[in-house]
Amino acid sequence: MGRRKKGRTISGWLVLDKPYDFGSTQAVGKIRWLFDAQKAGHAGTLDPLATGVLPIALGEATKTVPFVTDGEKSYRFTVQWGAETNTDDAEGEAVKTSEKRPTRSEIEAILSGYIGDIKQTPPAFSAIKIDGKRAYAEARAGKEVILTSRTVTIETFELTDCPDDNHSVFEITCGKGTYVRALARDMGRQLGCFGHIRQLRRTYVEPFEEEDSVSLDALIALEGDLNGLDKLLISPLQAMDGYTEIRMSEDEVRRIRTGNSIILRGRDAPIEEEDVCAVYKGNLVAIGDIEKGSFQPRRVLQN
Repeated sequence: MGRRKKGRTISGWLVLDKPYDFGSTQAVGKIRWLFDAQKAGHAGTLDPLATGVLPIALGEATKTVPFVTDGEKSYRFTVQWGAETNTDDAEGEAVKTSEKRPTRSEIEAILSGYIGDIKQTPPAFSAIKIDGKRAYAEARAGKEVILTSRTVTIETFELTDCPDDNHSVFEITCGKGTYVRALARDMGRQLGCFGHIRQLRRTYVEPFEEEDSVSLDALIALEGDLNGLDKLLISPLQAMDGYTEIRMSEDEVRRIRTGNSIILRGRDAPIEEEDVCAVYKGNLVAIGDIEKGSFQPRRVLQN
């Protein structure tokens, strides 16, 4: 017999308002412990110095993590001009400096070049793997890190404030894999003044809004109150907002959970479609594909 997993078999999403100087992996471990959950995972790493929306899936909800990770994200961030750092944020050491400071009009003039599908080289201090090793580990060891550029998508990019000559505040909505630190680095180089991230806050991870988030202090205050904590969970089905849903009967649910496909009936039943949610009484049962009028489960939730 296999070893029994420790923890409860709960299932749901908790949207954490990640505090400053707190790692994403550390946050997942803390939430898993507070909820006494068997397993947990997050949808999109936030740097330790960043704050904001960090969706954490518990139990069977972890099967929906890839779909949330692939969604749009929004950030509000402050760039400090005059210095580029080796980490592209305030944690690093200055490697290039300049006395030049950009005007508001100079900044606004370059923003259109960062909207749409653009090529971006990730920061050396990133979680990307090089020959099986994390880039940040190699960079911290003093090794030269060479990363290739990749295509990322930026939907909106706005300059919202210039509180003083040294700082500018931006808001951005972007796709998976976009590094905000790299934007600060690249804008600074283009403007000839250099720059790095001073403050960074994630405000949205599709479909989770900033208003959905709960502070770590509020969660710690509920330590030991599992009923109170459970009331904060968001259902796995809500995480799949926007995906096609098909309703299943109790008998069909049993068949899905034993790995069987389901023939869809009815004049309006879809014939071919990917990433469809099978739903029973408002609960997500499985995610799968419809092929030739039959639902083929790929990820099945057991509770």
